[in-house]
Amino acid sequence: MPDFRLIDTGEVTLRCAIEGSGPLAIMVHGFPESWYSWRHQIGPVAAAGFTACAIDVRGYGGSDKPPRVEDYTLEKIAADLVGLGEALAPGEQVVLIGHDWGAPIVWNTAFTRPDRIRAVAGLSVPFAGAPMRPFTEVFREHFTSQGRFFYQEYFQQPGVAEAEAEANPRDFVARMMYSISGDVPPGDYWTKPAGATFLEGLPDPKPVPWLSEADLNYYEGEFTASGFRGPLNRYRNHEADYAWLKAWQGKQLEQPCLFIGGDRDPATTLFGAVADPVAMMRMFAPKVEGHVLPGVGHWTQQERPEEVNALLIDWLKRL
Repeated sequence: MPDFRLIDTGEVTLRCAIEGSGPLAIMVHGFPESWYSWRHQIGPVAAAGFTACAIDVRGYGGSDKPPRVEDYTLEKIAADLVGLGEALAPGEQVVLIGHDWGAPIVWNTAFTRPDRIRAVAGLSVPFAGAPMRPFTEVFREHFTSQGRFFYQEYFQQPGVAEAEAEANPRDFVARMMYSISGDVPPGDYWTKPAGATFLEGLPDPKPVPWLSEADLNYYEGEFTASGFRGPLNRYRNHEADYAWLKAWQGKQLEQPCLFIGGDRDPATTLFGAVADPVAMMRMFAPKVEGHVLPGVGHWTQQERPEEVNALLIDWLKRL
């Protein structure tokens, strides 16, 4: 088991699961997850000669949970990672690894702080450079204005999605994870009208080997204790994130990058906007090495831990 530590990063304290010694590799989870989503990676990365540090992002689990929407901007969360790196490896550059929301978090931390980040790996969500407009404008043009449901629109109004998720955290996590996994039968589960709820129309989850009852017990315990307000506030900062990143428009992410996606993951193609995510990434991150795994859905490192670990550790050892 990793060693759990509470680390002061400057503005907040983060719970970190730490194992190993050597160069620091910080692992950043997505929604609705925790440090635990890296449970299959911590030991192998440590064994490969790194200090593996899987965090609870602010708002989750054992980390601080500031109350305001504006406490969850990319700028603030990137500063958390820089502060964590300085606390655990003073004066050294670190490696970042992220999945789902963790991917944009690590991409943009590396993008804006190349002085502190040596290399960066993102799972599921590719890097597309500094945004040219807020993402709220994009999904409202393509979904909301056409009367179509989009989950991030549903997440915008504080309290609405929280009430649905907190009514039964275990069911919420199980349904969300199964519905965009590589194991769900093909179907238009997300084609529904604007005004629908998040869980409406999603299939009943079937048992899958990568998400056991013990895993669901852990996630249930974490979200029962913490609630969903902090995690959902991350989705409510697209305008602030755009305003912050405007200064980097036209610039490239220059560090070595690794991307791992799945061909059954809607996020890997940015919801169908790009046919080849690795080729797209090369326009913004020329040193990217990319892999798209067949049959894999959104929960990349949980669904295929052995394949992900092999790719990740090979890349880490070549840095």
